[in-house]
Amino acid sequence: MITKEYAKAYKEVITILNYVPEADVKKIPQEKINFYRSNMDQDYEYMIDETKQFEEQELLEETKAILANIFRDYWATPYQKERIEAKERYDLKKAEEEKREKYNPDNIFKNKYVEHESIDANLPIEIKRKNFFQRLIVFIKKIIKR
Repeated sequence: MITKEYAKAYKEVITILNYVPEADVKKIPQEKINFYRSNMDQDYEYMIDETKQFEEQELLEETKAILANIFRDYWATPYQKERIEAKERYDLKKAEEEKREKYNPDNIFKNKYVEHESIDANLPIEIKRKNFFQRLIVFIKKIIKR
């Protein structure tokens, strides 16, 4: 099932493709364009502001991702494809390293003992109050010493 965000993104992609040269649009398989048209949100109104550059247009994140995939798969030169794929591999590797560091099974149990030490330091201190008779005796002693 297509989410509302993607349905809106497909509408934005179709609208943007209307401004792309026909030669570049023909590089995209017709099945993919038909998929976008059949699944786009018909009620969503998206207009391109012709006074702004493409980078300044208000686009959904999903639209940006779809256009990036279209560029990589159909419009990019072999050198550009190679650079994009290298960047994607680097980002994926970096994300995997961060996950490994965060969820490393060797380090999970090391942090457990440190937490117990800090909990002991924050325990409340019991304050003993003197009962009525003890306070009365202390008060009388103060009066006598004067």
